[in-house]
Amino acid sequence: MANLRDIRNRISTVNNTQQITKAMKMVAAAKLRRAQDRMVQTRPYATKIQDVVGRLVGSSSATNPIMRTADSVDNVVMIVVGSDRGLCGGFNNNLFKTVEKTIEKDLSSYNDSGNLALITIGKKATAYFKKRKYNVTESHPGFFDSIEYGKTSDVMTAVTGSFIDETYDEVYIAYNEFKSVIAQNRKVVKVLPIDKEQISDESDDASKDAIDYIFEPNSEEILARLLPLHLNMQLWRAILESNASEQGARMSAMDSATENAKELERELKLKYNQARQSAITTEISEIVSGAQALRDS
Repeated sequence: MANLRDIRNRISTVNNTQQITKAMKMVAAAKLRRAQDRMVQTRPYATKIQDVVGRLVGSSSATNPIMRTADSVDNVVMIVVGSDRGLCGGFNNNLFKTVEKTIEKDLSSYNDSGNLALITIGKKATAYFKKRKYNVTESHPGFFDSIEYGKTSDVMTAVTGSFIDETYDEVYIAYNEFKSVIAQNRKVVKVLPIDKEQISDESDDASKDAIDYIFEPNSEEILARLLPLHLNMQLWRAILESNASEQGARMSAMDSATENAKELERELKLKYNQARQSAITTEISEIVSGAQALRDS
C-alpha cells in the first residue's frame, strides 16, 4: 500500500506541475501578442531611418564623429541582450554559445588581452558571463521588468559617447531575432564603426535613383541628429526582437512541458492501476488461502 501511496502522490505532483506550466503558457501567449505588436510597429520605422541615413551618407560628403574609423582596433565592446527569467528552453544558452563562438573566432585576441568588454542586458546574461570571467564592465539585470525606450537610449548613448572618445573602436550587439514562435535567429551585428558602403547598399534601392537632394539646413546637421537616433533604434529593435523571441520560446517550452506532464501522468496512472490490481489479487489470494485452511482444519 505504501507503493500505491507514493504513486498517488507523484500523480498529484505531476498534475499540479501541469497546471502551472499550462498557466505559464497562457501568460506567455498573451505577452507574446503584445511584444509582437511593438516589434512589428518598430521595424518599418527602424528600416526607414536606416534608408535615410544610407541615402544621406551615400549622396553627400557630410562627416560626423560617429562615422570615425580607427586606424587600429584596440578595444571592442559587445552588448549582449539576454533575458531576466528562465523557463524558456534554449533561448539564452543558444545565444550565449553563439556569442562565445564569435568571440573565439573573431575576437579571441581582444578577450585574452582584456580589451573586450561586455555589456549584459538581463539577469541571465549577467550571471552567465560573470561566472565565466569575461570582462563584464556594465550589467542591467531586471531590464525587462519595464521595457522603455529611454533606458535603451541611455545605454546606447553612453556606448556611442565612449566610441567617439575612442574608448572603444568597435561596437557589437548580440541578440535573438524573432523568426517564429518556435524559432529565433541568433545574431551578432557590428553597429560601429558605421560601414558607409554597407549602409548605402542596405537602404531602399528604389529611393536611391539619381536624385539631386537639397538638404536643409545642411547635411552635417541632419546627420548629427539622425546618426544617434539610428544607433538607438538599432538597440531598441534588438530589445523588442529579443523580448518577442523570449515569450515565444517560453510559450513553446511550457507547451512541451505540459504535454510531457500529461504523458507522465498517463504512465503513472497505468502503473498505479497495475499496482492496485496486483494488491487486490494478493489480498484475494490470501483470503482464499485462509478460508481453505479453516475448512481443512
